[in-house]
Amino acid sequence: MRPAHESDPDPERLRRRARFLRELNEAKALRERVQPRRARAARMRQSLRMRTFRW
Repeated sequence: MRPAHESDPDPERLRRRARFLRELNEAKALRERVQPRRARAARMRQSLRMRTFRW
């Protein structure tokens, strides 16, 4: 059994994943345009979480 993080050569899966990531980024950009203040606050909270969390 292969580990899940190993690169999968299945082109259809890669295409679906690429499309999903592209749509996700578009949705985030749209949300930032619509609600800039809330998005900025969310980014600050996220960066604070990343700083306080130790790997």
